[in-house]
Amino acid sequence: MPVLSIVACRMLEDELVHILSKDRELQQLIVVENREISGFLRKLRSRNCNPKTVFLDRIPMLLKGYSSYDLRIPAGFFSSFPIFNRFCRKRKLGEEVNIVVNLLSLDLHADLDILKTEVYRNIREMSLFSDGILIFYGICGHALGKLEEDLADLKCPLFFLKDRDGETIEDCISLALGGNEAYARAMTNFQGVGTIYLTPMWASSWKQLENKNGSRDFNNRYLKNPLYCLAAKIDSGLVADPDFHINVKEFACTFDMKVVNLRGNLEITEQSYLNARNGINEKQ
Repeated sequence: MPVLSIVACRMLEDELVHILSKDRELQQLIVVENREISGFLRKLRSRNCNPKTVFLDRIPMLLKGYSSYDLRIPAGFFSSFPIFNRFCRKRKLGEEVNIVVNLLSLDLHADLDILKTEVYRNIREMSLFSDGILIFYGICGHALGKLEEDLADLKCPLFFLKDRDGETIEDCISLALGGNEAYARAMTNFQGVGTIYLTPMWASSWKQLENKNGSRDFNNRYLKNPLYCLAAKIDSGLVADPDFHINVKEFACTFDMKVVNLRGNLEITEQSYLNARNGINEKQ
């Protein structure tokens, strides 16, 4: 049974919950045990998705133990995503697959060198038991811009969050808005006006990030910079977060910003997941 691993930034946990919980018969989902997963697990379980949690070094043993585990993907799964409809005719449905998710800390973004080191290290370790790895990160300030080139020696393929133009997304905001071009358009529309873009995870995490020593530069350059006066609330179509509006409002009041609404989408999230699934099954 092939193994698709996902190395992900915790800032994208809502997008992960969206694609994984849509698979109603995903019976073998493994989440790497660490200090970052409590909110992720709570969101998955609230959507009737109950993964196993295992420390990374124990996963190969668990996968061996589940070699005959029955994981069926129903024909209706892919068609439940609008973007998947046009792909359904091109694939054989019902393949078995293991999903392993490794959620990494938000704090890594305080130092891009450390971010790069940790992402690379986890990818290499997971490649030992994976048939493919979906990188649930953007370029992130170019910290990961040469990831594919640097890890070309890996024996399992890497899959990326790419927009319609085939470009890896810049960051989580680009993902939420629907790609790098959409992100560029938004920045052009707000040209001359300092803007902070907020997804549900950004809106719920800003206090945590603000209180980290490594985030002082971010605070001084953006949050506490009087030139930044807009808080852009991005609705990308995720399952409604009842606290999203409250969190955005609190953020805007704290930093004296006006709230504006932006429409995003989940096209890149859904298509990238599908591409990775197709990719590992085509290897078999």
